[in-house]
Amino acid sequence: MSSTGNQGFATKAAKASVADLESMLSESPSSDRVCLKLAQALRVRRSEVALLRLEKGSLRFIFPPELRSAGVLPLTGSAVAARTAATQTPLLSNTFMRVKHVSLFEAVKLGAGEEDQSQEQMPIQKIMSVPVARSGGNVLGVVQVSRKGLDASLAGTDFTGEDLKQLERAAEILARMPFMQEGAEI
Repeated sequence: MSSTGNQGFATKAAKASVADLESMLSESPSSDRVCLKLAQALRVRRSEVALLRLEKGSLRFIFPPELRSAGVLPLTGSAVAARTAATQTPLLSNTFMRVKHVSLFEAVKLGAGEEDQSQEQMPIQKIMSVPVARSGGNVLGVVQVSRKGLDASLAGTDFTGEDLKQLERAAEILARMPFMQEGAEI
């Protein structure tokens, strides 16, 4: 099969999985379950998905659970998630190591039960960051998907415009999830 054919198949697989998020709405799923489904849809590891919720003017991690107690990111800060929320602008970077960013959270040990622990504390090489907002434009948080590795060539394939569209569709669905509402139980 040609690479174009493989990409088409991957896009269909991702669409099916993003559509699965929609069907999960009626089940009031946990943020963990939704983020694991998102990781499958975008073909990344569990430790490469982050979901942050806006609370009292700052962003707090709700996924991965290991970062829930790691503190908050002020919207006025320089963190990529803060800029994504403040500007309501998606970001796709396949050269992320060259972008000035807060790397504090990359050092937190993630996925203790995951069999592929070699990637968990690797630096982020590639990233997509998308605001999670209500249809009226009210930002509820940010969803980020990354690829980690010692360098960009070891982190996997580059994210594409289609991957970003998939994440934007997922963000629209995430905005309707109960756990994204400020003050909701995580």
